[in-house]
Amino acid sequence: MKIDVYTATGAKKGTVDLPAALFEAPINEGLMHQALVRQRSNRRTPVAHVKNRGEVRGSTRKLYQQKGTGRARRGSVRSPLLRGGGKSFGPRKNANFTKNMPQGMRHAALRSCLSLQAKNGRILGLEGYPEERKTKKAAELLRKLPVEYGRKIVFVLPKTHSHLALSIRNIPNVKSIQAAYLNPEDVLSAHHLIFLVDALERAEEVFGTKSGKRAVLSGKRVTLSLPKDAGSQPPAIEKKPKAAKKTSTPKAKK
Repeated sequence: MKIDVYTATGAKKGTVDLPAALFEAPINEGLMHQALVRQRSNRRTPVAHVKNRGEVRGSTRKLYQQKGTGRARRGSVRSPLLRGGGKSFGPRKNANFTKNMPQGMRHAALRSCLSLQAKNGRILGLEGYPEERKTKKAAELLRKLPVEYGRKIVFVLPKTHSHLALSIRNIPNVKSIQAAYLNPEDVLSAHHLIFLVDALERAEEVFGTKSGKRAVLSGKRVTLSLPKDAGSQPPAIEKKPKAAKKTSTPKAKK
């Protein structure tokens, strides 16, 4: 799949091939939904909080005797049954909304998001950006590019680019993000994704699939590649013959 590449002045420069590992992956809507829910849930911070009967202010004196009054048994004024008392089973600030997801599933979900946006034609390429911090220049560039100015636009950078990031941060609905920090929410919510050409290689390096089998030996990651002529059966391992045991002869008595 190819996308158009534009210069910093808005002129079309040519085309570039998108990495197939990232932008031609199978689209799994269920996996994308799971990753998006996880991302938003992990960002959630509980705000609602009520006090239980041990935290409200009030006397602990028993209001009246346990028996003989004909009324219900009554404790202190902190009881949840009384007005101004503690609340039972109310929301607390210590609620935990964290969700876990394996790294392989997270990367697969991101590849599905990028493939969906590429299929819809929402991805553009940018050759580079000059070393100047001018919001006016960045706004003029967006008006020249084939994007809907005013909709959410995300610039994907290969690494820190302070000039571009500071030039677009005051433009509404426009943000920048490094390729190593791509996430489903920013990808799916963007109406247009503008990749710097170097960011494509960086994204493939971080989130792309790699061939070969991996093994971990003595704390180091090693890539094991099998020969093409190898069959389905594993190669036979030659066993060394065991050394014969030495028999000790008894010593003659003097």
